Amino acid sequence: MATQTLAVWATNLEFDSLPASVVEAAVRSFHNWAGCAIGGSTHPATQIARKTLAAFAGSPTSTILGSVEKTDAQTAALINGISSHVYDYDDTHLATVIHPAGPVASALLAATQHDIAKVGSVDGKAFIVALVAGIEAACKVGLAVYPDHYDVGWHITGTAGSIGAAVAVAKILNLDVQAMQWAIGIAATQVTGLREQFGSMTKSFHPGRAAQNGLLAAMLASNGYDSSLASLEAKRGWANVVSASNRLETVLQGLGSTWETEQNTFKPFPCGIVIHPAIDGAIQIHNETQDQHQNIDAARIQSVHLTVHPLVLELTGKRNPKTGLEAKFSVYHGAAVGLLFGRAGLAQFTDDVATHPTVVHLRDKVDATSDASLRPDEARVRVDFGEGVASEKHVQHAVGSLEAPMTNEQLDAKFVEQCAPVLGEDIAKKSSDHCWLLRDVDDVGAFAFMALS
Repeated sequence: MATQTLAVWATNLEFDSLPASVVEAAVRSFHNWAGCAIGGSTHPATQIARKTLAAFAGSPTSTILGSVEKTDAQTAALINGISSHVYDYDDTHLATVIHPAGPVASALLAATQHDIAKVGSVDGKAFIVALVAGIEAACKVGLAVYPDHYDVGWHITGTAGSIGAAVAVAKILNLDVQAMQWAIGIAATQVTGLREQFGSMTKSFHPGRAAQNGLLAAMLASNGYDSSLASLEAKRGWANVVSASNRLETVLQGLGSTWETEQNTFKPFPCGIVIHPAIDGAIQIHNETQDQHQNIDAARIQSVHLTVHPLVLELTGKRNPKTGLEAKFSVYHGAAVGLLFGRAGLAQFTDDVATHPTVVHLRDKVDATSDASLRPDEARVRVDFGEGVASEKHVQHAVGSLEAPMTNEQLDAKFVEQCAPVLGEDIAKKSSDHCWLLRDVDDVGAFAFMALS
């Protein structure tokens, strides 16, 4: 009954049933996604994808964020999904490590601008309801199969994201329960994403393809293309195929009472989120050293020791990254740049920094051990400067976690940091301001083209 349970809930969801805190969380997710997609629009991975797909593009209806160009809805969903994830700066549902807005918002905006619902325009409230429905769907089904699904090697953002994207678009299309079940089934059969791709361009392809898959699933279902009505829970359905165990029925009982949208977090650093506690501690040590009117000298540092959650070394154990993308999955690199620069922003995860001799020299002095008693957002960082001088930090909850969330002001600064090189600083600031007004927008499709391109 899981597929039907999800379909019934999503079909009946209304804006007035959303708590104010969920609406606020959804707007924050949209704001963060838009900034990431614009910021990633000039990345080589995005540009290659755009160039490759240009020969196949259909009628130009939907915005490529960060560009005045439009393309067909399916291509726009794919490209915006890629660009929103390529810097690993996007949102994270910590309980599943899903980045839900990438697949869901990318599909939803493309569908809205294409006017596939034939309603002329979609206002902000309708868009938010669909966005919440998609985020909840992706994260709930993700919770049902995590961690087995992730541990075996699936990239859960791609696999669960397709389902979330389908639910969101199906909601905009006002599909009935049966058609919503079909959309979920068509999305579920398009399983996308291998963790082997982490550190390569193909990682960002996963949320892009998930957005495209979900959009296609909902469109097919809207035209009567059927699927199993039990695609999630059947013996050979999604959950049992992609995981050794699942909790679908239990998790879906929480629909409408526990809101995963409120559990979405936003990254202060553009890299694998499990590195963030180590970076946080390294930056604190850098800042304290600066406050003592001393500079961090890589040559002076004797050693750096990190104690981290076991998942850190599993996901981000790249000892010698050769590119900026690989560096995003190196806890050694994250700690090194945090210590050296007191920052770990976009500029610290470039190819040049990944191979800079000073960074490499300090990175080689970093070692890490795992401690299963630590939480994923917790770490200990110790820096030995020699001559008996050392500095140590215990990060209880990394900045950006649920216990230490980024403020709206910090999200504004992050948005401008990413988007100013693409749009110019003044337009980037205006675009950031506009995103906060999503609830009151009369036509999201027109708004997105004017404000975010």
